[in-house]
Amino acid sequence: MTQLIGVDLGGTAIKLGRFTVEGELVAALQLDTPQPPMPGAVCTALVEGIAQLDPDRLAPLVGIGLPGPMDAAGRLARVCINLPGWERIPLAEWLEPQLQRRVTLANDGNAALVGEAWLGAARGHRDVLLLTLGTGVGGGVLLDGKLFTGHGGAAAEPGLICVDPEGPPCNSGNRGSLEQFCSISGLGRLSPEAPERLCQLADQGDPRALEAWRRYGRWLGIGLSSLVYVLTPELVLIGGGLSAASHHFLPAVWEEVEQRVQAESRAGLRIHRCALGNGAGRLGAAKLALDRLG
Repeated sequence: MTQLIGVDLGGTAIKLGRFTVEGELVAALQLDTPQPPMPGAVCTALVEGIAQLDPDRLAPLVGIGLPGPMDAAGRLARVCINLPGWERIPLAEWLEPQLQRRVTLANDGNAALVGEAWLGAARGHRDVLLLTLGTGVGGGVLLDGKLFTGHGGAAAEPGLICVDPEGPPCNSGNRGSLEQFCSISGLGRLSPEAPERLCQLADQGDPRALEAWRRYGRWLGIGLSSLVYVLTPELVLIGGGLSAASHHFLPAVWEEVEQRVQAESRAGLRIHRCALGNGAGRLGAAKLALDRLG
């Protein structure tokens, strides 16, 4: 085997990478996610994108990270709450005959964590929580050095925990989920500015932008405090597109965690931005393809 393909499928963009089996990025491609992102349209985009990324068919294995829980076998997208029509979609079965390659599926947060554990900020750590902050809020959990996927493969969905029972409704059926406050749309409730612009304004010292990021960090810290009590990780990693502004909101996150979590439960805890940025998901998807199918 010479190479691998990893895909990070999001609500707005599809990020693809072709890697060596050592994790070196050989080629990269980013596509707009079809709108609306119905399963058939996304499947077509994946087939066309992978053909463009690897025209010489050097990569026989494909891993795909998606925003939701997969089945334990990595064949079925059970539900992707922020993608319309994505319920029990046999994406691997659809793709394999068209690609003539083997395919495995994973939760995108799990894929990002696998990437960080392989070649990023989680290397050498055994108990890690990763949160991805973007169109939604996803994540992954490493316990005693092993990816935790829970009963039936549906764990972990940290963005769906409740932080305000009277808060905005969530596509999951919950109300006031962490995702409703810490996704891009959640940030939009705090400021009309786009995330990139809001970060630029905060970099320039704009008081309203700084306050929006502080309030954002407070909500993230509230949710993270509950997760820390349950998991007691040694490391929390922050990824996804909104992590680019982590220097503005992590102080407020820490303030909430220190206030809400007993010292014994947060002893030695560190909170950092992911080292691999938005490339963690596609790298981890490729590593999962190697581990499961290689």
